Amino acid sequence: MELENDEQPVVLREDNRRRRRRMKPRGSAASLSSMELIPIEFVLPTSQRTSKTPETVLLHVASHGNVEQMKAQVWLRALEISVAADFYHRLDPNHFLLLYQKKGQWYEIYDKYQVVQTLDCLRYWKVLHRSPGQIHVVQRHSPSEETLAFQRQLTALMGYDVTDVSNVHDDELEFTRRRLVTPRMAEVAGRDPRLYAMHPWVTSKPLPEYLLKKITNNCIFIVIHRSTTSQTIKVSADDTPGIILQSFFTKMAKKKSLMDIPESQNEQDFVLRVCGRDEYLVGETPIKNFQWVRHCLKNGEEIHLVLDTPPDPAQDEVRKEEWPLVDDCTGVTGYHEQLTIHGKDHESVFTVSLWDCDRKFRVKIRGIDIPVLPRNADLTVLVEANIQHGQQVLCQRRTSPKPFTEEVLWNVWLEFSIKIKDLPKGALLNLQIFCGKAPALSGKASAETPSSESKGKAQLLYYVNLLLIDHRFLLRHGEYVLHMWQISGKGEDHGSFSADKLTSATNPDKENSMSISILLDNYCHPIALPKHRPTPDPEGDRVRAEMPNQLRKQLEAIIATDPLNPLTAEDKELLWHFRYESLRHPKAYPKLFSSVKWGKQEIVAKTYQLLAKREVWDQSALDVGLTMQLLDCNFSDENVRAIAVQKLESLEDDDVLHYLLQLVQVGDACVIHRVLFFARGCTSPQCVFIVFRKHLTASLQVEKCKVMASKKKPLWLEFKCADPTALSNETIGIIFKHGDDLRQDMLILQNGNNHHIYTIGLMQRIDIKQHSGEVDEVISQLKQKLENLQNSSLPESFRVPYDPGLKAGTLVCHVNSNTARWSSPYLVTITTITAFSSFQDVCAKAYLALRHHTNLLIILFSMMLMTGMPQLTSKEDIEYIRDALTVGKNEEDAKKYFLDQIEVCRDKGWTVQFNWFLHLVLGIKQGEKHSA
Repeated sequence: MELENDEQPVVLREDNRRRRRRMKPRGSAASLSSMELIPIEFVLPTSQRTSKTPETVLLHVASHGNVEQMKAQVWLRALEISVAADFYHRLDPNHFLLLYQKKGQWYEIYDKYQVVQTLDCLRYWKVLHRSPGQIHVVQRHSPSEETLAFQRQLTALMGYDVTDVSNVHDDELEFTRRRLVTPRMAEVAGRDPRLYAMHPWVTSKPLPEYLLKKITNNCIFIVIHRSTTSQTIKVSADDTPGIILQSFFTKMAKKKSLMDIPESQNEQDFVLRVCGRDEYLVGETPIKNFQWVRHCLKNGEEIHLVLDTPPDPAQDEVRKEEWPLVDDCTGVTGYHEQLTIHGKDHESVFTVSLWDCDRKFRVKIRGIDIPVLPRNADLTVLVEANIQHGQQVLCQRRTSPKPFTEEVLWNVWLEFSIKIKDLPKGALLNLQIFCGKAPALSGKASAETPSSESKGKAQLLYYVNLLLIDHRFLLRHGEYVLHMWQISGKGEDHGSFSADKLTSATNPDKENSMSISILLDNYCHPIALPKHRPTPDPEGDRVRAEMPNQLRKQLEAIIATDPLNPLTAEDKELLWHFRYESLRHPKAYPKLFSSVKWGKQEIVAKTYQLLAKREVWDQSALDVGLTMQLLDCNFSDENVRAIAVQKLESLEDDDVLHYLLQLVQVGDACVIHRVLFFARGCTSPQCVFIVFRKHLTASLQVEKCKVMASKKKPLWLEFKCADPTALSNETIGIIFKHGDDLRQDMLILQNGNNHHIYTIGLMQRIDIKQHSGEVDEVISQLKQKLENLQNSSLPESFRVPYDPGLKAGTLVCHVNSNTARWSSPYLVTITTITAFSSFQDVCAKAYLALRHHTNLLIILFSMMLMTGMPQLTSKEDIEYIRDALTVGKNEEDAKKYFLDQIEVCRDKGWTVQFNWFLHLVLGIKQGEKHSA
């Protein structure tokens, strides 16, 4: 490793070296001697002179060396013994791959920094009792034209070139893609081609009581269409599609010609498809558990199905990857006993355990460079450096302020209070540029934490992050020039600062962005974060037995608080001290892991001991809101997030759809790939919608399309279904909107299907207009909606169907988080309402039903805090939900509060009507101006 000319590498002292030579290996490290040599036969890319047989070389490779060193050893040996030595002189080792065979598949030893003894091929050879194993050295080829064309198509579809690494520090993206190939191929090989091609949309949830009432004698009538003929049959709600087809063909045995069915064909040659939709009824699921059947029962509609030929599974075949597979051990560093320097000679050390580094972490701030200076030249500037894990700041240092010029140089080391051995995986070095007037920034020495007064007067201008431990679990070292992100100011994008502040990507606009130059310590060997070895914790049972009843009640009270309730230092201390008692309560997990001091390696080790004893969590029923708490930005540790991912893998497709907005915003590739793609049999990120098989084949009805009058001028597009089996002539309406943040609307609608709107309980606009004296019908509809709400499971527990064809009245539940815009707590406009007391009663019951799901609502909104939505940027915005749902009050007081709010709305109804009138007029004028 080359070292900086002006900086010395960090090496251990001479007395430590001498002490190491005298020490003897002990414990488990004794069986993992650094001097262990592994015999491996390498098949070279060149052939022998007298035959076409490839040349081979047998080497004894040091088990503690890495792959890059092993490849260099092969190269040196090839230069000595090969008859084609010129070939190895012309090309360096980076032009070649290391491949081995496992169960008929070729695997690549991909990670050049991986320790040899952690390679999967060694374990495989050991099981087969094969020694020496064989590794093939193969020349790396350029990607084919087909691959390049596919990549261009993928870039066009995604709007982002995944091969562009201009704003990343390493090959993490390609590294991740390569690792995903193996589980992807395993999923593809194990899936049922027939079921995948027709992916049924089913549920395993029991049929709700209100739907059971609509089924007489457990029988359902379905209409089966074929060509221009249809046949109605009566089936049991427990029949599977296969049984229904068998019954249908038995009934039509002598009438096949009437249904245009060839005599040679039977039920094995057909499937049932929903008329006008790319949705199939297949598999061994009772018909009552198909979502489309439940939809028809709920709306009182007939069930129309098409007798169709199944799609060709060959259309779903996955193109063969040109990449060799990589094994699951890629990127694994090994245990501390394998990497530690203690008990080893200096010459046998190739990789050093991070836990052996007892000195404090430091970073050298060299300087900053900006292409264009701000207009105000009378400014000073300083750099603030934080080490943080998630949103938990572990330590902080600042430089002294200097005049803000085009180039500002500090050349100063900032030493943090945290030791290198305590740096956790996921730790970020956060660098921020503050500026202000000279008097406001006069401060003390650079190594001191700034005063609140100084920081309050300074203005944050730029920021950037660097992951201190990379994707290979190696500590970063050397010089970095990082291009920083600029704070957008007070515009609409300002709300995204909290979200963007955690990104480890740098600004790709290198010419116009602020850059900062830093230096991290160089080392003689790579520094690797070891794997944690599961070990028993003797404290567990003892601490649990010593817990007094008073503290137990205090702990239970802490666990019972809602997600927005802040934990005090005493709360965290209590949760951690009695962590094994907390472990018995799944609801305590988010609070327990929030109490972990991630900047202490010993504490992190004990946390992993806890995770190894999570039987109560694994056996508990899935609580989506609780589980998703462990996936927000407060938890960066992959092991904590992994238990949440494993729990969410039991979600069915329709449930994943309900929570898709929050899952995507999680921003963790592990979650997105495992939960949304591999667990669903989808083969690549661009196929996310194929998971749910909602294809749209339709023709655009240009005469019915228009530009709408709202701010972003969205397009209202109407399509006519091109499927000849469609029974309705109704068009399909779609709004195309560009340049606006649709996540705010999605958060409210939560991906509702079939014109469903979810009432979230923030601000409802209830607009009921008398029409033909049928207001009672409106109340009847509302009561039915409440009955549906109370009898269905989450997230349908706050789903209210909106029927656009309802003539008697209209119920619109509209949520707007911009509370400053309205003068009444709920947007209620009432013209003439008879039986208002009955209407009010139903609304109160709906409100009380919503209160039972307060925690879930808070969690769903909290997970969107870091996404940059302008009107959802702080916990104060979420506090509105707690206030609106009267958290902490009993049901009687909550109902009284709600009814009081309705009275306030009735008093202020005219202000709401006037507000909506202005909104309408301004919208019309904007539309006219746009048309002109």
